[in-house]
Amino acid sequence: MAFEEYLEDPVIQKYLHELVGPKGMPVAAAPPEGEVTDEELAEELGLELNDVRRALFILYENDLASYRRLRDEDSGWLTYLWTFEYDNIPEQLEGEMYELYEGLTDRREYELDHQFYLCEACGIRFEFEEAMDFDFECPDCGSQLESMENTALVDAMDDRIDALVDELNIDVNA
Repeated sequence: MAFEEYLEDPVIQKYLHELVGPKGMPVAAAPPEGEVTDEELAEELGLELNDVRRALFILYENDLASYRRLRDEDSGWLTYLWTFEYDNIPEQLEGEMYELYEGLTDRREYELDHQFYLCEACGIRFEFEEAMDFDFECPDCGSQLESMENTALVDAMDDRIDALVDELNIDVNA
């Protein structure tokens, strides 16, 4: 996929937005080719320098940007030249999908292995042992705790897990 195509892909746009947030999105969504300083980016995009630096650092932490330092021989000041590296975004997204799969399968097991009680007035959910410790009364409002059915939640997890298994070609029989 060409560099420009990455930036047009809505999944990649959402991924970048989740990483850098709305203030950093102009930095992530329109990276120049080659090296650029944070000051040049801030001026070009009309953004606060701190917002640009924050976005660059987040991109750096996620292996989507790199920098090299140059020291001005006269002043001793350091200049950081940034380069954007979006070629590994598909692999990072795939890695996050595997993490989501593992998290959902763990949470599904937790939901199946526990019995829950709900305070309908407060919307607080308790495991059986917690509910028993509170004599099946909400510690916040004193309402009676009701047994909670979580089948719909488990079914939704199953649907998402099945979709991830298909998309990632996971062999669940292995």
